[in-house]
Amino acid sequence: MKVTLISIPVRDQEKALQFYTKKLGFLKKKDTPLEGGNRWLTLVSKDWQDGPELLLEPAPLHFEPSKVFQDALMEAGFPYTQFDVDSVDEEYDRLTKLGVEFSVKPTTVGTVKVAVLNDTCGNNIQLVETL
Repeated sequence: MKVTLISIPVRDQEKALQFYTKKLGFLKKKDTPLEGGNRWLTLVSKDWQDGPELLLEPAPLHFEPSKVFQDALMEAGFPYTQFDVDSVDEEYDRLTKLGVEFSVKPTTVGTVKVAVLNDTCGNNIQLVETL
């Protein structure tokens, strides 16, 4: 068994596509139109193009419990998911220059360094560096 697809809820797929590709550096892998104006829209890491795909899932637009859960996580400041990076400090510097907002600046917690950013699509995303 292995992970091949991970979903993240977004309220605007196009806005999410722009943020995740232009700011975070992911690459678009699949973009298939679905009914209702939705898309099967997946991304991959530029450094791991055969790795798991990240699905930009429009669930909060169509499934109220998804919206409620996403709102609760955002309000509590909890990250929806996390991405591993080589250097949290370098990503923090690079992304703040691109206008990305962080709710948690680079912080060492035991054996990792973390930072939390707002993906502008309803989610907190945690960046993690293993020390």
